[in-house]
Amino acid sequence: MANLSWIAIIVAAAAGFVVGGIWYGPLFGKLWMKEHGFTEEELKQGNFALIYGTTFLLSIVSAVFLGHLLAHFGEMSARSTMMISVGVALGFVVPAIGTNYLFSRASGRLFAIDAGYWLLFYAAMGAVFVILG
Repeated sequence: MANLSWIAIIVAAAAGFVVGGIWYGPLFGKLWMKEHGFTEEELKQGNFALIYGTTFLLSIVSAVFLGHLLAHFGEMSARSTMMISVGVALGFVVPAIGTNYLFSRASGRLFAIDAGYWLLFYAAMGAVFVILG
């Protein structure tokens, strides 16, 4: 892991985190809550320091592993970096959550919201790795 840029990893994790804030906030927050059956009052009862802190740590884990995968390939074009980054989401993350959603009988809308988020999450991280290496 010596070839990893820790600045790029932290910025990539932050980019994915920001995507989540926008995606699950103004863009799809109300629909996501409806599909889960949550009310705003129920969500306000959560431990936000724990939820957001752990979410950011998990974003760092994702960024470390994506960064490690990209570093393994050495110098690549921006297109290749983005293809691999989005490919991780399309090939691993989306099918995994899709399987879980099928068995839990979650709605197709909820799947589309969450799958779309993960695609953008990895695209945002890929873009950071293109820019910062």
